[in-house]
Amino acid sequence: MSGTLLFNALREAIDEEMARDALVCVMGEDVGQYGGSYKVTKDLYEKYGELRVLDTPIAENSFTGMAVGAAMTGLRPIVEGMNMGFLLLAFNQISNNMGMLRYTSGGNYTIPTVVRGPGGVGRQLGAEHSQRLEAYFHAVPGIKIVACSTPTNAKGLMKAAIRDNNPVLFFEHVLLYNLSEEIPAGDYVCALDQADLVREGKDVTIITYSRMRHHCLKAVEMLEAEDIDVELIDLISLKPFDMATIKRSISKTNRVIVVEECMKTGGIGAELIALITEQCFDDLDARPVRLSSQDIPTPYNGKLENLTIIQPHQIVDTAKKMLSKEI
Repeated sequence: MSGTLLFNALREAIDEEMARDALVCVMGEDVGQYGGSYKVTKDLYEKYGELRVLDTPIAENSFTGMAVGAAMTGLRPIVEGMNMGFLLLAFNQISNNMGMLRYTSGGNYTIPTVVRGPGGVGRQLGAEHSQRLEAYFHAVPGIKIVACSTPTNAKGLMKAAIRDNNPVLFFEHVLLYNLSEEIPAGDYVCALDQADLVREGKDVTIITYSRMRHHCLKAVEMLEAEDIDVELIDLISLKPFDMATIKRSISKTNRVIVVEECMKTGGIGAELIALITEQCFDDLDARPVRLSSQDIPTPYNGKLENLTIIQPHQIVDTAKKMLSKEI
């Protein structure tokens, strides 16, 4: 397979930043000798040693708290959650400590910490391993949230996140690790607060992120065959949203669909549509629509699992109905 796999793009970014800055370190379960549950830290233990690639006990609250303390002393820790669902055990450390300490210390401390790991609905991983926690953390002040969707933005975003002086939650999708593409050479760094205008169009704006970018691209192909011209935006930054890019697009297409793998109630799409309604209301020719996962625990059964999340044909149907003024 040509190109760089997404998990290798992440590993390259971490390796390059560890080589560039001796303050960067990694901690988490099985990140050392085993190389990480999805091999994102493979070979880094041998290269940098056990003090910079630290295998921790199965205690997310403890090692996430340790990362906050390490950041306060000047280190730049990267915390791997073996599965992002496990980080619910560290919610207190992320919200009350990581997100707040820069403010509550009056700026005496910065918390340059990256919390990263796999999440999203995989293939029959069961409810506890199919969590989408981006909305859970979205209300926490003081943190940035990004979701990578390609090997290129995975590498560029990881390097930017490690260099940032604020805590960054870095969401990776478990089904995208083996995605492959050629990535830019050299010190490639992305902005943490910019959306990716994947495709320009004039009929309808579709906004998405993470794995749903690829579902949307399949839908765009089908819509293009019916002469429907879609503008596709990958949010990438979930906090803050790049509202400038979103507003420019809606002012052109006058219609918007938000596609997410997050649950519908209280999800990323809910917050985004609230902002769109506030800031773009006069530009809308149709009500904005959310296409989101069902508000149920993810079933283990494969067919039922697929029914809980949005599929390309549903995106196509919604866009066609919106353009025919059925919605």
